[in-house]
Amino acid sequence: MKVTARAHTNIALIKYWGKRDKKLFLPYNSSLSLTLDAFYTDTTVSFIDQKEDVFLLNGELQSKEETQKISTFIQRFRDLSSLEKKVKVESWNHVPTAAGLASSASAYAALAMALNELFQLSLSKEELSIYARQGSGSSTRSLFGGFVEWQKGTKQDGTDSYAVPILAPEECPVGMIFCLINQEKKKISSREGMNRTVETSPFYSGWVESAATDLVQMKKAIAKKDIPMIGELTEKSALKMHATTLGANPPFTYLEPFSWEVIRKVQEWRQEGHTCYATMDAGPNVKILCPKEEISLLQQKIKETFPNLETICSLPGSGAQILSIEKNEKKKGY
Repeated sequence: MKVTARAHTNIALIKYWGKRDKKLFLPYNSSLSLTLDAFYTDTTVSFIDQKEDVFLLNGELQSKEETQKISTFIQRFRDLSSLEKKVKVESWNHVPTAAGLASSASAYAALAMALNELFQLSLSKEELSIYARQGSGSSTRSLFGGFVEWQKGTKQDGTDSYAVPILAPEECPVGMIFCLINQEKKKISSREGMNRTVETSPFYSGWVESAATDLVQMKKAIAKKDIPMIGELTEKSALKMHATTLGANPPFTYLEPFSWEVIRKVQEWRQEGHTCYATMDAGPNVKILCPKEEISLLQQKIKETFPNLETICSLPGSGAQILSIEKNEKKKGY
């Protein structure tokens, strides 16, 4: 059997930053995101008669190190099913990898969705999010569409740390403009950055405490579809997250000078009466949250102000889904 699944990226509005358990990928704080339709990963999985798993990304055979990461992830599904079959993974990332555009979120969500079908486990998306989380924390949220909360949980085994949908994509009043400042692979990975921040930044404890308060306010704002409040909390969460990295030892930042130029311009446009707010993940690219009906106008303003800056507009995206299932049935000869 060959199964193909698709999952979209998500951008956290209330950020996830830091793990209390590195093995199980359990976060210190709950987070909330918006799944988007602009970037996605398609992944095909099939059983193979070989001694090792095989992993291809965008048509290229991956290194032993990268394949081992995928094999470790697949093993959780083998254990659940009691099938010790090896798997071929063919993944196509329609999003720049490791550039702060959440490629790992869509990648592991698509892989988890496909493996669930291949091993015929029939896990619900909520249950599946527990396993997807152990490949990439943010992939937990990409299993659902629209606004999604990843609940941090309190249990040591991680069984209460999973994602739940908050608002369906068709009901979400906002969209997002991606400002692609730098699409190259970042020098400090998200995992390395998180670890350094948690272990050395004196600002980190304040981040965790304020994130809990921000989440409560964000869920109230979403319930009211209060776009200015959603935007204010989004921008505040992003800036606070990036502030924690400046307090790390040694200090570092994912933002570039041009990132700050775009952020300042977004704030100027807001003062002029436009409803727009900036957010940034672990990378230099700036995303602009705004009402759906203002996307075209703001994209034009960006083009006029930064003519060489590439932008991509996105509306809320759907959750992970199975695209196709192919079954090879052997024909009997007569």
